[in-house]
Amino acid sequence: MDILLINPPRYRKSGNIWKYVSACLPPFGLALLASLAREKGYSVSILDCDALKIGLEDIEKYLGKESPRFVGITAMTVLISNALELAKIVKKVYPKTRVIMGGVHATLAPQEVLERKEVDFVIQGEGETSLIQILSGQDLKKIKGIAFKENGKVIVNSPQETIEDIDSFPMLAYDLLPMDKYHPAQGGCKRKPSFSMITSRGCPGRCTFCKGNVLGDRIRFRSAEKIVKEIMFLQKNYGIRDITFYDDTFTTNRLRVKQFCDLILKNKVDLTWSCFSRVDTADSETLKEMKKAGCYQVMYGVESADEQILKNINKKITFKKVEEAVEATKKAGIEVRLAFMLGNPGETEETIKKTIDYAVFLDPDLVSFNITTPYPGTEMFAWADKNNLLMHKNWAEYDLSKPVMNLPTVSSDKIIYYYKKAYRQFYMRPSYIFKRLLKMRSLEDLKSNLRPFLGLIKFIINKNND
Repeated sequence: MDILLINPPRYRKSGNIWKYVSACLPPFGLALLASLAREKGYSVSILDCDALKIGLEDIEKYLGKESPRFVGITAMTVLISNALELAKIVKKVYPKTRVIMGGVHATLAPQEVLERKEVDFVIQGEGETSLIQILSGQDLKKIKGIAFKENGKVIVNSPQETIEDIDSFPMLAYDLLPMDKYHPAQGGCKRKPSFSMITSRGCPGRCTFCKGNVLGDRIRFRSAEKIVKEIMFLQKNYGIRDITFYDDTFTTNRLRVKQFCDLILKNKVDLTWSCFSRVDTADSETLKEMKKAGCYQVMYGVESADEQILKNINKKITFKKVEEAVEATKKAGIEVRLAFMLGNPGETEETIKKTIDYAVFLDPDLVSFNITTPYPGTEMFAWADKNNLLMHKNWAEYDLSKPVMNLPTVSSDKIIYYYKKAYRQFYMRPSYIFKRLLKMRSLEDLKSNLRPFLGLIKFIINKNND
């Protein structure tokens, strides 16, 4: 085999709401790399430890006897510790195999990752071109977008050019994935089987907490035609009935959204779907078109109910826009899901209370509260690091469920207290529970609501925040 691509295992702790309601998403990047490598004639396999529930202690059992030339491992910040331990196991089993590390954390911290003797290369940013060049045996010094070791010294090459035409990419290597293991967050799908897709790269926002610009500061889109063709493929081959679009902002290009909706209706595609958006990219006409084409839920990031905090994180939205988008989405007959963060720069106990109260006032169908986490490479991380506000750099703790910044305006204990209180105050309202019950039309509706509700109860009553 030329290359084995591995998605590392993920462990979610009991103090984290996502332990009970989290999604299991396919490794989009690895599946695309696999498809591109096969196009060039290379033999590829994918091992998705997260989907298959394979822990680090069991990895060796799943590694074949034949050594691949390369093993590629991807990791976000919260998973980098697991990824590095995985690299150590790979080197133990395959001493001559060269290990490539990719993903956002390796992109932003290549020196840190290459300090580990088990890692031979780091691919930074968009890895499609760089990986094929590595596989083909090109001179490492001439491959843009990589970092590697030579005589004990880390060499970081110049960045790879941004890939402008992502519509030219082949379909993901779905046949290499355990397709029956993936699912969106609990309560995040209308029907099953459900799957997830990403159809663009980039985000129009420049929020200080976001790593979205790692893949370039310009948004690039796949065409509506390609998306619909792929959905029809997923339906024919895997019976998919529901899609969650995990684009940072699916509605940025309204013309593309309209073309997508038109094609869904024209081809009579039986699909329910949901997406992420920004309140400043949503309008009534687009939402109505989306509803006709099967959209049942849109998620908007609001983050805070305090105007100064929104300025601190460069969110660039207004509460007028928030309320207009929420109202327009409800009027279109689409569920509203909102996301908030607690513990932003400038946060106080009063601003946290205001944010929770605002979530209740907006009364969306679903809401999520996370604890603000400054990831390496973001403006917020640089600010916190410069001002000595980071409590530690234990990346496994950067999981959105506990403070990692020691803010001068509110204590960590208060943030954790309100993190749980926010869920209790929003979801335990009798009016909310009654409204959800009224919306249930089938046994499938009951199941999709009951599981996340039970998970929420476990989260609220669990006193362990470790």
